Amino acid sequence: MIKILFLCHGNICRSPMAEFVMKDMLKKAGLAQEFQIESAATSTEEIGNPVYPPARRKLAEYGIDCSGKTARQLQNSDYDKYDLLIGMDHANIRSMYQICGGDFADKMHLLMDFTSRPGEVADPWYTGDFDATWRDVMEGCQRLLDDLLKKRGVI
Repeated sequence: MIKILFLCHGNICRSPMAEFVMKDMLKKAGLAQEFQIESAATSTEEIGNPVYPPARRKLAEYGIDCSGKTARQLQNSDYDKYDLLIGMDHANIRSMYQICGGDFADKMHLLMDFTSRPGEVADPWYTGDFDATWRDVMEGCQRLLDDLLKKRGVI
């Protein structure tokens, strides 16, 4: 089983969007049982809060349900628990390093680095543009999944 943890600052917009988009992709591909997908925050600001309403609405537009998800913070022990820790921006990566004490097994990556346009996922908390974030998350998750399937010899 491949275990992936998506991370953003508050775990109410980008990382839960990535979590539920990836779960949806895996379900549609018949691969849900081979993966464990979750998300977390690098901060404590939103702990216990549900997915931000505009992010929830954007997921719902595509038939993706995220009900029951509440924000939690990354723990040092998550480094050993997950195969990949995927951050949405460089600040997330810095915080992930701090919380986990480094990246000794090359598990930490930016989601967009799996695409042809490396960099950061647009943060809708500041931009208000959930469409741009949706496009980044969709592309990043699809390329990450393609990469994992290629490594496993599936495609």
